[in-house]
Amino acid sequence: MPYWQREDRGIKAHRRTPSTEDRVTRLLEDEVQCSILIHAPAEQVYDAFATAEGLDGWFTHGSTVEAHPGGEIRLRWKDWGPDSYEGEDGGPVLEAQRPRRFVFQWHTDNPSYATTVEFDIEPHEKGTVVKAREHGFEDTPSGRRKLLENASGWGEALALWKFYVEHGLRY
Repeated sequence: MPYWQREDRGIKAHRRTPSTEDRVTRLLEDEVQCSILIHAPAEQVYDAFATAEGLDGWFTHGSTVEAHPGGEIRLRWKDWGPDSYEGEDGGPVLEAQRPRRFVFQWHTDNPSYATTVEFDIEPHEKGTVVKAREHGFEDTPSGRRKLLENASGWGEALALWKFYVEHGLRY
C-alpha cells in the first residue's frame, strides 16, 4: 500500500518520499530525440537508411531491409567503432513511406521487449531534415543504460548518415 500504512489505532495517511527509482522512472517517460540537416534530396536521404545497400554504405555490413509494413529490418555490424563491435539486431518494419517516414522496432538490450525507432524525413530549404525518435525503454537497469547509450548513439549515427549522403564517406 504505497500511500498509507496501518497502525494499531487505525489507518493513517502517509506521503511517500520519492526514491531514486522514482526519478529514474520519470526519465524513462522521456525518449531519445535528435535531428540533423542533410544537404540532399529526401529520396536520397531515405534510401540511405531504408535500403540494405544504403545502410551498408555507411553503417552496417550485410544488413537486410524489407521496406514495407510487416517487413523486417536486420542490422549487422562487423568491426564497428573503437570496440570493434560485432553483432546484429532488428525487428519488424512498422511504417515505410518513401521518402517521408520509416519506423521499425529492435531489441536493444533485452530480447524480451523492443523499442520503436522512428525517422521523420522532411524537406527543408537547404536539403532534408531527419528527426529521429526512439521510445519504449524498459524500467530496468539495462533499459536505463540503453536509453542513455542510444541517445548518444543516434547522434553519432545521424552525423555518419549525413557524411555518407553528402560526401560519400564511410566510417
